[in-house]
Amino acid sequence: MPGDRRAGAAEHAAHVNEAVGLLEAGVPAAEAARVLAGQLGCSERQARRYVSQAAASGRVPVPEEGTVFTVRLPARLAAAVREHARASGRTVSSVVAQALAEFLGRAHGNDPRR
Repeated sequence: MPGDRRAGAAEHAAHVNEAVGLLEAGVPAAEAARVLAGQLGCSERQARRYVSQAAASGRVPVPEEGTVFTVRLPARLAAAVREHARASGRTVSSVVAQALAEFLGRAHGNDPRR
């Protein structure tokens, strides 16, 4: 039955982008919502949300799928990461991912801050 589960971030982005495609093809918003609901097997209400977001922001990037990567850190470093994440309103995962991406970029001569 439609509405039984929430779409993940990648699925949500793909649905919004599908709605963008319909709007770009000249399909009116109300009709785009009906078509999208049929294609996706979701409610028309949810399809209208996708269409509304598509109209407001256009295409959205599809996030890369994440994977669990466990590391053992000194307790003080782990606490500092958690505190930084909390203070910045971000997740620990996003803070660590950004830090690692910047570190690896510099290590391979692709420093994004240059």
